[in-house]
Amino acid sequence: MPKHVAVILDGNRRWAKARGFPVELGHVEGKRVMMEIAFLSCKWDVKVLSLFCFSTENWSRPQEEVDNLMTLLEEVVQTYLVDFFSYNIRISVMGDRAKLPESLIKVINMAEENTKGNKGLHILIAINYSGQYDIVKATKNIVLKVKSGIVEIEDINKSLIEEELETSCAKYPIPDLLIRTSGEQRISNFMLWQMAYTELVFSKKMFPEFEEQDYVEALLSFQKRDRRFGGKKY
Repeated sequence: MPKHVAVILDGNRRWAKARGFPVELGHVEGKRVMMEIAFLSCKWDVKVLSLFCFSTENWSRPQEEVDNLMTLLEEVVQTYLVDFFSYNIRISVMGDRAKLPESLIKVINMAEENTKGNKGLHILIAINYSGQYDIVKATKNIVLKVKSGIVEIEDINKSLIEEELETSCAKYPIPDLLIRTSGEQRISNFMLWQMAYTELVFSKKMFPEFEEQDYVEALLSFQKRDRRFGGKKY
């Protein structure tokens, strides 16, 4: 099994529009599928699950949709907090929190504090996140350490950079498998550094349609692959 599975939750809006439903309903259905994936990951002993819920580019969407998404994300954390405890799930949130509503920030802080001792599945929820943001933030932190004399320029290496990335809070920070729904075949600025050798699976299903069997097929596809990480197999 992959230790770290990352998911780009794509297609909620298109799923709703194709059925004549409000966009908000697509996101509600997406919330349901997101939690199903989380609980299945617990069952199958996945160690880390990263969920790309809201990118830095998503602020360009209609304000009403953005507001609904923020409310929905807040509800997810509040509604499932008891389940997180019963499943021994730890919650961490990646991304720039400066633009997030105060009520959402409060719920995030509470969830992170209350679940930090849990040893089961570690869920990384990406909100107002992008891979470029992550690398820029890490670079700034390293520059500050160099200016402060904490590290020398010669000390900057792959490991030091990875210590400053948002995924450094996880025991397994590098995704083994990325699943993207909706038929789009790109990673859309998600974990650009971390996904150097991540295996990719693109599902044609919209995220609200993504079922247990689809998750199983993605995991089976991963298990059949020969991962050489740029090296030659003899």
